[in-house]
Amino acid sequence: NIKFIGPPADVIEKMGNKTFARKFITENGIPVIPGTTDDTNDDEALSIAEKIGFPVMVKAAAGGGGKGMRIVRNKDELPSALRAARSEAMSAFGDETVYIEKYIENPRHIEIQVLADEKGNAVHLFERECSIQRRHQKIIEETPSPFVDEELREKMGEAALKIVKAVGYTNAGTIEFLVDENKNFYFLEMNTRLQVEHAITEIVTGIDIVQEQIRIAAGEELDFRQEDLFQHGSSMECRIYAENPDNNFLPSPGTIYSIRTPGGCGVRLDSCAYPGYAVSVHYDPLISKLVVWGKNREEARLRMLRALNEYTITGISTTIPFLKKIITNEHFIKGETYTNFIERFIEKKTDYSPEGAKIAMISAAISAMRKLEDEAIYHSPERKDKSPWKIAGKWQMWGNRL
Repeated sequence: NIKFIGPPADVIEKMGNKTFARKFITENGIPVIPGTTDDTNDDEALSIAEKIGFPVMVKAAAGGGGKGMRIVRNKDELPSALRAARSEAMSAFGDETVYIEKYIENPRHIEIQVLADEKGNAVHLFERECSIQRRHQKIIEETPSPFVDEELREKMGEAALKIVKAVGYTNAGTIEFLVDENKNFYFLEMNTRLQVEHAITEIVTGIDIVQEQIRIAAGEELDFRQEDLFQHGSSMECRIYAENPDNNFLPSPGTIYSIRTPGGCGVRLDSCAYPGYAVSVHYDPLISKLVVWGKNREEARLRMLRALNEYTITGISTTIPFLKKIITNEHFIKGETYTNFIERFIEKKTDYSPEGAKIAMISAAISAMRKLEDEAIYHSPERKDKSPWKIAGKWQMWGNRL
């Protein structure tokens, strides 16, 4: 008498394999990115790549999260890209199957959230734009997309529901598309589960997606229809990772000394981190999701900036400073959000100017003081004088020598 909360197992198996999904979607009249629909050996890969034209993308058939993916810009890069993608795919998924598809320049990554009950009813909860990525993995999501107009939203929603009904999908899921600069959209993959970024959809639609998953699994019918749904305001999510952006986003494991979290109207924080929490090397370095809502995109953006400024974590490196660079970037403000946004518009190098050095010095001092304060207050209750200034002893800030 246990019911699995999610789609049928055979649907997960079918849509979880990207080569099968591409073939299935093509047969149902949904546009896909030109490429292969089967496992591709080296000779076939070169033939296909030359036919559809470079650049191309090598992708793991069982992949996700940016693993097993390589951009190939000429035929000389192809053999090494295939080897690397297969090796990474086998390590991550136990399946080295790869395929080739055309790489679209300056695309946007836009997905449609869907819900389907076991009575044949299905709705979409509009789009999320997830174009801001590093290593092909999302770090900022927003809804509505600044690029999608009503006509495109309706077309993508209809395509998503067509896929849902054709494959016999139930429960919550996401249909992901790549959209080019001319607003042509192509099926990318289907995620047969709840996603990290579901919160922003919940905020603008008022639908509790997790609750709906449970209701659907219990055999209940959706109590709303597509015409009942609308988007209210704008929402953004920043994924806070324990990573060092100045070192190619390598994970930053270690112990968190202290945390000061943002709050207030329109701010939601989903996190398991706390002072003393150990960030392991064995798991994904995502430590929290910061979500905000605003009446419009600009209000949401400014609220996100305020929340990021209030959010401090000491003891490890995080992506918080890097996310602030993105949020304040003129191209982001104008809604020019592409999957290659970071490579095109964000300077990731450390600022070695005198002003940058002063900021780094002050940040280091604050971090040190918070660590000492945390140790004094939380780990040494017998201390009579808990002032970090007393604990630190005599020290000086040699700002003119840094």
